[in-house]
Amino acid sequence: MTTDVIVIGAGTMGSMALWRAARRGLAAVGIEQFAPGHDRGSGHGESRMTRTAYFEGPEYVPLVQAALPLWRELEAEAGAELLTMTGGLMIGPPDGELVSGALRSARAHGLACELLGPAEAAARFPQHRLAADEVALWEEGAGVLRPERAIRAAAERAVALGAELVTGVRVTAIEADADGVAVRAGGTVHRARRAIVCAGPWLGRLLPEMGLPLTVERQVMTWFPAIDPAAFAPDRFPVFVHDRAGRPAAYGLPALDGATVKVAIHHGGRPADPDAVDRAVTEADTAPAAAFVAETMSGLTPAVARSAVCLYTNTPDLHFLVGAAGPANVTVVSACSGHGFKFAPVMGEVAVDLAVDGRTRHDVAGFSPARFAASGRVSPG
Repeated sequence: MTTDVIVIGAGTMGSMALWRAARRGLAAVGIEQFAPGHDRGSGHGESRMTRTAYFEGPEYVPLVQAALPLWRELEAEAGAELLTMTGGLMIGPPDGELVSGALRSARAHGLACELLGPAEAAARFPQHRLAADEVALWEEGAGVLRPERAIRAAAERAVALGAELVTGVRVTAIEADADGVAVRAGGTVHRARRAIVCAGPWLGRLLPEMGLPLTVERQVMTWFPAIDPAAFAPDRFPVFVHDRAGRPAAYGLPALDGATVKVAIHHGGRPADPDAVDRAVTEADTAPAAAFVAETMSGLTPAVARSAVCLYTNTPDLHFLVGAAGPANVTVVSACSGHGFKFAPVMGEVAVDLAVDGRTRHDVAGFSPARFAASGRVSPG
């Protein structure tokens, strides 16, 4: 057996795992049912956010900090712009989950940030209209990533470094024993010492024996015309998340096409089958984002210019799923619950560490699939 590791899925996490495996000089094979940068899963939509004052928990901050230099490393290797730092705004009630959580992470890790009242926020960032009881936390370490470009860059670099990438075939079975792993795909059996499974919304059906408590959520992304596009350029319009009491949060990113601004609702989508996703976007799908733009933003026309559908793969606690999938030689990295793209290169590194060495210097213990075993919601494999 000459292959060290097979990576299943070459999307957000898989492309990065394949790149990091090849970077370590490992014999690696990636298997992707579509092609890197496709629009069938979670890693598309022209832009994704990175932020460091992480409201989801201070434990994420070191991972974001470790990811940033890896993004720059991939940029340098690929000769492509992947990350533009814009700063970020977390807007909402001061005691709400978003602002208080982001401030907790910022204070725990000494991050550069500033708390702004509604008048000061409106003066500095007139694109936003804050309610009287809202504040804005500005943080320096936030920006916008280009997902399709980044995934293709990682996959291309992996191949350039010696990895093999098989596209257009679907993995149908993963069989592991003490001697290694057999992966069945497209009528071929691929064998390796270890496997890393980065199947995104297909993870649950690919490893049904794990009984993972995952849900796949259909999300609609929307873009709105800017009256003055220059006011929404990356150097003037930070990425943002806006927490509204009793309603799903909204998020937005600057104009990358010189005309439209991406504003969408985070979570609140309907369940989906990844093989039968309704990609026809209706007015009912876009109405919440359009209403948010009309209520809280200045300089955008609240009429949708374009839209697209993507998928979130959610765990019950909305934290990541990283670790052994029962057999020690099968590692899963998936179910990032709609907030994982920014971590992709470091999670690719973590995946290779865990698969090859059985350990990693990054603290990912809280993301283990074993946390669901305690509640009886996942089989030990």
